[in-house]
Amino acid sequence: MKKSIRVVGAVIENEYGEILCALRSTKMAMPNLWEFPGGKIEKDESIQEAIVREIKEELKCDIQFIEVFNDNTHEYDTFIINLITAKCRITKGNPTASEHDKLLWLSKKNLLSLKWAPADIPAVNQILKDL
Repeated sequence: MKKSIRVVGAVIENEYGEILCALRSTKMAMPNLWEFPGGKIEKDESIQEAIVREIKEELKCDIQFIEVFNDNTHEYDTFIINLITAKCRITKGNPTASEHDKLLWLSKKNLLSLKWAPADIPAVNQILKDL
């Protein structure tokens, strides 16, 4: 049986209506693909707690959880990922790439110009549908 992993991703929008996109580093699984920043939900951790903690660790800034945006499960060759994306906003600091190769603020209509990790595509499509 494939291992199943629950992860959270932050859909962070700035005051210009742009979305924060993160490029997976060459040291990560699935390198050079774009994703919503976030990470694994720890045991006994809520979605809200996980996203706030992960963004503080990964991007060195504080965010506020607003609401769950998209919940989908994607099966890769060796594991299954349940990605829950949440709308969030930055409350303190500026996002800094520590684990990712690059961070990019992109207007919603241009999101498909990036090569996204497969599990993140349903959330990207939902953002476009909401335009």
